[in-house]
Parts: sequence; structure tokens; C-alpha cells
Amino acid sequence: MYQKRRNMLAALPHHPIAQYFLLILLASILSTYVHACSSSESTSLLSFALTLSSPSLNWTRMDCCQWEGITCDVAGRVTHLHLSSKGLRLKGDQAGFFLSLGRLEVLDLSFNLLSGELPGSLSPSNNIRIVDLSSNHFHGAIPSSFFQQAKNLTRFYVMNNSFSNYIPSPICDQSSSLIRLLDFSYNKFGGNLSRGLGNCSKLEVFRAGYNNLSGSLPEDIYDATVLEEIAIPANSFYGGISNRIVNLTNLTILDLYFNHFSGMLPIDIGKLSKLKVLLLHSNNLKGSLPPSLLNCTNLMELNLGFNLLKGDISAFNFSRLGQLRKLDFVSNRLTGILPISLYSCKSLRAIRLSLNNLEGQLQPEIVSLKYLSFLSLSGNRLTNITGAMNILKGCRNLTVLILSTTFIGEEMPDGHHMADFDGFQNLRILALHGCGLAGQIPIWFSKLKKLEILDMGHNRITGSIPTWLGTLPMLFSINLRSNLISGEIPKELCTLPMLVSEQIAAQVDHGYLELPFFASQPVPDASILQYNSLSYYPPSIFLDNNSISGNIPTEIGYLQLLHTLDLSANQVSGNIPDQISNLRNLETLDLSVNHLSGEIPPSMTSLNFLSSFNVSYNNLEGEIPKGTQLQGLNVSAFEGNPKLCGSPLLNLCQSFNGTDSDSDSDSDDDDKNDGNQILGLHISVVLGFTIGLVGVYGSLLLIKTWRDAYFKFLNNVQDRLKC
Repeated sequence: MYQKRRNMLAALPHHPIAQYFLLILLASILSTYVHACSSSESTSLLSFALTLSSPSLNWTRMDCCQWEGITCDVAGRVTHLHLSSKGLRLKGDQAGFFLSLGRLEVLDLSFNLLSGELPGSLSPSNNIRIVDLSSNHFHGAIPSSFFQQAKNLTRFYVMNNSFSNYIPSPICDQSSSLIRLLDFSYNKFGGNLSRGLGNCSKLEVFRAGYNNLSGSLPEDIYDATVLEEIAIPANSFYGGISNRIVNLTNLTILDLYFNHFSGMLPIDIGKLSKLKVLLLHSNNLKGSLPPSLLNCTNLMELNLGFNLLKGDISAFNFSRLGQLRKLDFVSNRLTGILPISLYSCKSLRAIRLSLNNLEGQLQPEIVSLKYLSFLSLSGNRLTNITGAMNILKGCRNLTVLILSTTFIGEEMPDGHHMADFDGFQNLRILALHGCGLAGQIPIWFSKLKKLEILDMGHNRITGSIPTWLGTLPMLFSINLRSNLISGEIPKELCTLPMLVSEQIAAQVDHGYLELPFFASQPVPDASILQYNSLSYYPPSIFLDNNSISGNIPTEIGYLQLLHTLDLSANQVSGNIPDQISNLRNLETLDLSVNHLSGEIPPSMTSLNFLSSFNVSYNNLEGEIPKGTQLQGLNVSAFEGNPKLCGSPLLNLCQSFNGTDSDSDSDSDDDDKNDGNQILGLHISVVLGFTIGLVGVYGSLLLIKTWRDAYFKFLNNVQDRLKC
């Protein structure tokens, strides 16, 4: 081979440029020759391809190093297998396809449809560094033997599968382990988290959220001092958070939310000076905020909501947390006034202090938070809503404003007090629910051109529904329930662009909110739902429990994108318009406790998504439309309508309806004729039954072959009923 190359070089032309190009060509040919993969590895890869049911891989060339997703080293040995997001699916339920590739370093099969259990060894290669099996359908246990064999493993991803049993242990059986990242999130792992993580001397990221893990945190986890992220949310861990956690001085993310941790926050938590994200919400933590928390000056997100924390929040000097972007202390037992020091955190984008015992008034300094887009102060004892709204209209980037169940019993901030209104131009959610505010719907609401959700329920709003409400271009959810509203339903309300046009609704990019907001379902005793984006919030109109009168406008049929319509407990009269059947996305319809009359439109059988329906206590009559989900509803959905009949009511509809007579004598004659017909019918039925009975049983008694065949038939029927 060497002599052959010398001869080739000797034959090169002497012109420098020609020599240069010929050398490049020769190098390319030799490189191709060197990188050609071995036949054994090519066979192994093809064996893997044969285990797939769909789709086929583009592996047709002679050299497997040139195949899709394959990378080889200079010796032609496969080192990287990248087949992410290919839609790969195995034939049957098998996972023993991991290849005999002796130099494999990276195995990436993420975001496919692969299933089955993992074999005891994922690869015979000691060189394997990265394994990514995330977002597939694997199940069963992960063999701990793999970690004992893979001495060079640095990253292991199996998130979003259905793995069960325990998280494998030991993972690091020696301090020289190279593992830097472990991600077991979104599986079905159970039991305790075993000791052993402390031996992972190079471990930087440990994730095991959204599993069924329980018990307390193993003490040796605090020995893994290189850790930068611990994320184990949505499990059932319990016990206290040890003060030893301050040994993990490299921590930047501590994510323990939705567990059962109790006790007080670590008193020396401020020693975690690199901490950027601290998520401890939805636990059972108690006590006051430790002063050392102010030493975590790199904090960007702090969420301690849904705990049992107490103390005067105004004594906490937030000005030292200059990097803070999100602050969430919802549902605790904090007291005091709104801390003015909070307004020194110029990077703040979201503040939620709802459901505490705060009091006082909003201060003008909040306008200095130029990036503030989410503000929720519900469930406190704040005062002066007019002053608050005048201040907050200066927060130009505000998109979510939730001030429910506070400012109790005050007057609605109307146009007279909101002089020269030009604020809230980016507001998407406005909630003043349960404040007991008096007055009419303010005219300045008509200028909120980006408003998508308006919640003014449970107040003392008077007057009629303004027609301009139907002109707001982005509005798709209205809650005006439990007020003192009168007048008719304006036809303009039935022309809301976001509820009428699929094309307009599809063009809106709702995006994600800085913090999720919480809302209850429109059914009794419903759980509270969390929404991270308005894309998932159901389009709805709640006008129930008011004094609205008049007919349901026929234009209601324009609201084709509406999911929930509640007009109950009003004084609405007339018929249920047939056009209501055009609301093909309707899931909940409540028209109960009104003065509606006539029949339930038969066309409502086309409402395929309707799951909750109530027309009780009206003056409806006729038969409940058949062949629909209406028959599966509880009787209470129709009660209080004496003239309604048909399933599910016990009041059955008459099969034959006589016509009205012009005189009593005609009526009597009809009754006599009906009686004669019924009597003749009874005689015919009895006579026919008797003749048939005698004919059949007489034949069975007299003819033996018929009798034997009959009893054989009965035996066969009895056998089939047992199967």
C-alpha cells in the first residue's frame, strides 16, 4: 500500500496549482477509505433497523458512516447514534435493540415512539458518555447494572417515559464517577430516594420531578457539593429541609414544589448565594421568612406560595434582591402593609401576594416597575380602589391585574374619577371578582382593546349590559354573575369577534403568562384549575343570578366558539331560540330558573360536546329531544317544568293526542268510540294469544319429533347465556 501511494505521488504533474488540486482529491479519496465502517457494525445497525416497524431509515449506502444519524471516528467505528424525533416505533414490545457498538459514545433516541423494557446493558461500550431516551414509551425498571458498567457516563436522560420501580441505586459507587446530569422526571418511579447520590462527586444536575417518590431526602445528597440544580417537584417527599443544604454552595436552582415538606425554612439559607430560582410552593412550610434569605442577592424567581408562612412582610427589605423578576407568596399568613422596598426591585415582572392578611393602600412607587406585567393582590384587606386604579394605569406593561375579594364594599372606579384615562393599553386579564363594588360598568373599560378576560362577578353592579362590551376585539370570557344587572341581553354581545370568527381567534398568539393564574370550573364543587396560557382558558359568558329580562336574542347563534353560557336565575322569557344549536362547541348551557316557555328545540341534538345542561324551573313543555345526551342527564336538569315529558323524566309523553273538539257532545262521542276501540283491541289480543298458545303447545304434546327439537333449542340457548 505504501509503495502504491509513492508511485501515485511520483506521477503527479510538476505544476504547483495542479499538484495542489490533485492532492486535495487524493486526500478526499483516502479519507473516505479510512472512514468506511466495519462490516460487523454495519450488520449490527441493520439488525436494529429490522426491529423497527416505522418509519424506514435512509440507510442504503454501502458505508454506514454516511448513514443518517451516524457519526464515526477516523478508524471507521461508530461513536454517535443520533436518531432523535424520527417517529421510530418497535415491532412488538421489545427493547433489546441496543447495539453491539464497541466504541459508542453518544446514544440519542429521544422523542420517538420506542417501547418495552430496557436490557441489563444499554451498550457494551465503556466509552458511552451520553444516553438520551427521553420522550418515548419505555416502561419497567432501569437496571442499576448499566451504571456500574458505564464508567465514562456523564449524562443520562430518561424523562417523559413510563419507567417504574425505584430509581436505580447505586448510581455512583465510587467517588471517581463522571456523571454530571441525571434526569428521571415525568415517569412512575416510586419508593424512597436511596442513598448514594453523595458519591456522585461531579453531579451538577439531579431531576426526578413528577413521579411517585416519597420519604425524606437522603442525608448524603448534601455531600454532593458540586450540585447546581435539584429539581424534584410533584412527588410525596416529606420531613424538614435540613440546614445542611447550605453545604451545596453551587446551587442555582432548588425546585421542591408540590410535596409535603414541613418545618421552617433553613435558617442559613442565605449561604446559597448563587441561588437564582427557589421554588418551594405547595408544601407545609411554616414560620417566618429567615433574614438570611436577603443574602441570596442573585435570586431571580422566589415562590413560597401555598404554605403556612407568617410574619410582617413589610419588615422584609426586598431592596437587596435587585435581580428579582418573579415573586409569589400566594396563600400564606403574612401580615403588614404592602412593602415599599419591593418597588426597588426594578427587574420585577410578576408579583403575587394574594390570599394573605395584608392591608393599606397601593403606593405610587409601584409605577417605577417598568417591566411589571403580572400583579395579583386578591384576598387581602386593601382600600381605595379608585386610587389604586389611577396609579396602576401608569404601569404600561401590565397584562394581568387580579384584585378580587379586596377593596370590599367600595364604589366602582368610574369615569369621573378616572380622568384623562389612557392606561391599561396592554391589559389582557382584569379581575375584580367578589369585591362588592357598587355602580355601573365603567365606560373606560371600552378602551381596553387588548382585554381577553373580564371577571366582575359577585359585585353590586347596576344598570344594563353596555352595548360597547360586544365591540372589544380580543374579549372571549365575560363573568358578570351575581350582580344587580337589569335590562335585556344586547344583541351586540353576540358579535364578539373572538367568539364569532375562527379565523380571528386563530390569529391571536396568547403566549405564556409570567405566573399561572387560578380559576374554578363552571360547575358546583369544582376543583381550582391553573392556567399558564390564555390559549387553554375556555371561552365563556356568565350572566347568571341577575335581573336580566327579555328574550334570548336569536343572534346568540353567532357565538360559535363559545364553550359555556350561563343565563340562569334571571327573568329571561320567550322561547329557547333554535339558533342556539349553532353553538357547536358548547359544553355547558344553563338556562334554569327563568320564565322560558315553548319546547326545547329538537335541533339541540346537534350539540355533540354538550356535557352540562340545565333548564329546570321554567315553563317549558313538550317532549325532551330524543337520541341525545339529554337522556343521560339527571332529572334535576328538567324539574320544575310540569308540561315537559319524556326521558329522563318519569312523566311519559302520550302516544296518541286527541284533537280539540268544538262541543262537549263531540268529545263524548270521541270518548265512546275510543272506549269501543280499546275494548275490541283487548278482545282481539286475548283471542289471538289463546289460539296461538293452544296451537303451539298442542303440537308439542302430540308430535314427539317437534317436542325433542324444542327442548334441544332451549338447551342451546341456555349454554350461550353462560358464555
